[in-house]
Amino acid sequence: MSNVGGSPARWRTVDIVVAAVLAVAFGVVFQVANGLWEVTSGAFTFFPPAQAVLYGLWILPAVLAPLILRRVGAALFTETLAAAVSLMLGSPYGAIVVVQGAVEGLGAEIGFALGRYRRFNAAFAMLSGALGGAAATTWDVFYSYATWSASWKLGYIACAAVACAIVAGLGGLALTRALAQTGALDRFPSGRERASV
Repeated sequence: MSNVGGSPARWRTVDIVVAAVLAVAFGVVFQVANGLWEVTSGAFTFFPPAQAVLYGLWILPAVLAPLILRRVGAALFTETLAAAVSLMLGSPYGAIVVVQGAVEGLGAEIGFALGRYRRFNAAFAMLSGALGGAAATTWDVFYSYATWSASWKLGYIACAAVACAIVAGLGGLALTRALAQTGALDRFPSGRERASV
């Protein structure tokens, strides 16, 4: 599926507004995910790296925004801003979440860059989600889990990559399709392609 809205590098005001709205909404979701991470930690005592399956919630806006907007930088912008919103809402992880948000967004951005911002199908959505999840957990293993064994670190990254490919990748694609069918995305290439999305 190609970008039918002109150059993917050219942002319109409406693109910026929608990306910002998505970021604010997902900043709230991030706070819910932060709480979910804390309350579920006991369920993963058998293998703590498996908790990375929850990462799809954090990577979702980094896949959803590019699927909707079809713009270079949409993943990076939306994910970083969402992390900043979560910080303003009281993220327990402090200001470093903004840096991690940028890392996650950049990881997801690479997935769509590999398709030259002209491929927005399931394969590239899943690739974007997987790379976003891998970037997030690679950051974690250096910043938070440096004492883990190599096998735990690799398991953590792999769990996140798979979960994010499904939750953020396929989930983001499903949300885009659902929104497109309502006509809400008619001002975007993703909406104008709804007959074939």
